[in-house]
Amino acid sequence: MTEWFGEHPWITFVLIFILITYVYNKVFRTRKLPVLKNAVIYLLLAFGSLMLLFFQIAGLPIVPSLTVAVVLMLMVRIRYFFQERSAKK
Repeated sequence: MTEWFGEHPWITFVLIFILITYVYNKVFRTRKLPVLKNAVIYLLLAFGSLMLLFFQIAGLPIVPSLTVAVVLMLMVRIRYFFQERSAKK
Protein backbone atom coordinates (compact mmCIF):
# COMPACT_ATOMS: atom_id res chain seq x y z
CA MET A 1 0.00 0.00 0.00
CA THR A 2 2.87 2.36 0.76
CA GLU A 3 4.21 1.82 -2.74
CA TRP A 4 0.86 2.78 -4.26
CA PHE A 5 0.78 6.00 -2.24
CA GLY A 6 4.32 6.72 -3.44
CA GLU A 7 3.29 6.23 -7.05
CA HIS A 8 0.23 8.52 -6.73
CA PRO A 9 1.38 11.57 -4.77
CA TRP A 10 -1.57 13.83 -5.69
CA ILE A 11 -4.14 11.32 -4.48
CA THR A 12 -2.08 10.78 -1.35
CA PHE A 13 -1.88 14.53 -0.73
CA VAL A 14 -5.65 14.90 -1.09
CA LEU A 15 -6.27 11.96 1.25
CA ILE A 16 -3.92 13.39 3.87
CA PHE A 17 -5.50 16.84 3.55
CA ILE A 18 -9.04 15.46 3.91
CA LEU A 19 -8.12 13.34 6.93
CA ILE A 20 -6.26 16.18 8.64
CA THR A 21 -9.13 18.57 7.94
CA TYR A 22 -11.60 16.15 9.50
CA VAL A 23 -9.44 15.76 12.60
CA TYR A 24 -9.02 19.54 12.89
CA ASN A 25 -12.74 20.22 12.52
CA LYS A 26 -13.82 17.59 15.03
CA VAL A 27 -11.11 18.04 17.66
CA PHE A 28 -9.45 21.45 17.54
CA ARG A 29 -12.04 23.85 16.15
CA THR A 30 -14.03 25.27 19.05
CA ARG A 31 -15.89 28.10 17.30
CA LYS A 32 -16.41 29.64 13.89
CA LEU A 33 -13.54 31.83 12.73
CA PRO A 34 -13.61 34.79 10.35
CA VAL A 35 -13.06 33.93 6.70
CA LEU A 36 -9.47 35.21 6.49
CA LYS A 37 -8.38 33.34 9.62
CA ASN A 38 -10.12 30.24 8.34
CA ALA A 39 -8.25 30.55 5.03
CA VAL A 40 -4.93 30.86 6.89
CA ILE A 41 -5.74 27.75 8.93
CA TYR A 42 -6.53 25.72 5.82
CA LEU A 43 -3.37 26.99 4.09
CA LEU A 44 -1.35 25.82 7.08
CA LEU A 45 -3.17 22.48 7.00
CA ALA A 46 -2.25 22.16 3.31
CA PHE A 47 1.38 22.95 4.10
CA GLY A 48 1.35 20.37 6.90
CA SER A 49 -0.21 17.87 4.52
CA LEU A 50 2.63 18.49 2.08
CA MET A 51 5.17 17.78 4.82
CA LEU A 52 3.32 14.60 5.79
CA LEU A 53 3.25 13.62 2.12
CA PHE A 54 7.05 13.65 2.09
CA PHE A 55 7.08 11.41 5.17
CA GLN A 56 4.56 9.08 3.51
CA ILE A 57 6.70 8.84 0.38
CA ALA A 58 9.75 8.18 2.55
CA GLY A 59 8.02 5.09 3.93
CA LEU A 60 6.20 6.15 7.10
CA PRO A 61 2.55 4.99 7.38
CA ILE A 62 0.95 8.45 7.54
CA VAL A 63 -2.29 7.70 5.65
CA PRO A 64 -3.04 4.46 7.53
CA SER A 65 -2.35 6.19 10.86
CA LEU A 66 -4.65 9.09 10.04
CA THR A 67 -7.29 6.63 8.85
CA VAL A 68 -7.14 4.77 12.16
CA ALA A 69 -7.48 8.07 14.02
CA VAL A 70 -10.56 9.04 12.00
CA VAL A 71 -12.13 5.59 12.43
CA LEU A 72 -11.63 5.82 16.20
CA MET A 73 -13.19 9.28 16.22
CA LEU A 74 -16.18 7.98 14.27
CA MET A 75 -16.56 5.10 16.72
CA VAL A 76 -16.67 7.57 19.61
CA ARG A 77 -19.31 9.66 17.80
CA ILE A 78 -21.42 6.55 17.20
CA ARG A 79 -21.08 5.58 20.86
CA TYR A 80 -22.19 9.07 21.97
CA PHE A 81 -25.13 8.87 19.58
CA PHE A 82 -26.34 5.61 21.11
CA GLN A 83 -25.76 6.91 24.65
CA GLU A 84 -27.87 10.01 23.96
CA ARG A 85 -30.53 7.91 22.31
CA SER A 86 -30.78 5.54 25.27
CA ALA A 87 -30.80 8.45 27.74
CA LYS A 88 -33.86 9.97 26.02
CA LYS A 89 -35.89 6.77 26.52
